Amino acid sequence: MPERRLTAKPEIALVLGAGGARGLSHIPVLEALDELGVKPTLISGCSIGAIVGAAYAAGLSARDLREHVLQSFRDRARVVAKLLDARVGKLTDLVRGLGNPALIDGERLLDLFWPEAVPDRFEELAIPFTAVAADYHRHVELVLGSGPLTPAVAGSLAIPGLVRPVALGGHVLIDGGAIDPLPYERLLAPGRIVVAVDVSAPPATVSDARIPGAMESIVGASQILTRTLVQRMVERRPPDILIRAGLDGIGGLDFFKAKTILAAAEPVKDEVKRALARALEQAG
Repeated sequence: MPERRLTAKPEIALVLGAGGARGLSHIPVLEALDELGVKPTLISGCSIGAIVGAAYAAGLSARDLREHVLQSFRDRARVVAKLLDARVGKLTDLVRGLGNPALIDGERLLDLFWPEAVPDRFEELAIPFTAVAADYHRHVELVLGSGPLTPAVAGSLAIPGLVRPVALGGHVLIDGGAIDPLPYERLLAPGRIVVAVDVSAPPATVSDARIPGAMESIVGASQILTRTLVQRMVERRPPDILIRAGLDGIGGLDFFKAKTILAAAEPVKDEVKRALARALEQAG
């Protein structure tokens, strides 16, 4: 029996949250939308959600994104070489007290890993898109939706200690997950269905006495903050549709497990389809 395609009467706003490598689970959600023939009227993303959201807003299909991700992380040596190329400093900088030799330039990282079809400016995207970042000095949320795309998304994913902050438009941007890891609240409105995809990491279900390394601690602290903020947001005012995706036990930097992450997220596609069908029927 062929799949019934839905015609969305209300606006559909898609929000893709922060969560590191778990954010690859956004892709099956996008595949569900493509299979239904439903296109969001606007997309908002934070951190990994901004990376995936911008690429989808550029007009790439979810299948294109899946293939690009699997191809990108198939060759570990090539990925490591790209990451080394995107470093801000050198190992000698640590000895000389000049900074963190592992710090990554987020803009260069995006140039290395984004599909070529992603344009340079927000205005060139096929679907309106906003990236959420935090203003380091002013301690406020910044919603970026015009001008240069790459620095805005690089700022949205700039985890302190891992990715260099981005100076843009008189602001210094850091990871949006520090302030609004699932930026759906400002989009809630009559006549609109807000679909928010949470890929934040839940706490471990088993006791683990292992001491994390320095890099793992940095990313892990970010994951704890993200989960805590999302939980409080949802308890205060949930989105119209909340989809929780992401494989448990996946670390923030486990991108080499892309195939496993995508496979584990397959069941979420049916959940997305059912939730949208209910919401559209109620709206109609």
